[in-house]
Amino acid sequence: MQQLPMKNQYQKPIIVFGLTSLILALLFFTLPINLFDGIIVKQDGLQEVQFEAPLSLSYFIGLGYSEADLEGVKTFYLLPKGYLVAGILLFGIPGLLAYRIYLKATK
Repeated sequence: MQQLPMKNQYQKPIIVFGLTSLILALLFFTLPINLFDGIIVKQDGLQEVQFEAPLSLSYFIGLGYSEADLEGVKTFYLLPKGYLVAGILLFGIPGLLAYRIYLKATK
């Protein structure tokens, strides 16, 4: 199998999709960017209090917050709208970019 030049490698839609998804996932899972709607559940004595707050995907792997930020927090999770925004940013935008590359290559 013959090796393609680097310029042609980046014109393949699947490679563009994979690289763009990987770069965006690295950004969202390592930096504390609070874009995704979620719920934080706090324990105040015997009472649980829930409130909506923007969350970062990095919180789910343990990056981007300090222990003081978690004082009294029982759990946190994304709302369906937060999952939707995460899906659009991680897969929708790279998909549109790959589709555009595909259309350009077929002309």
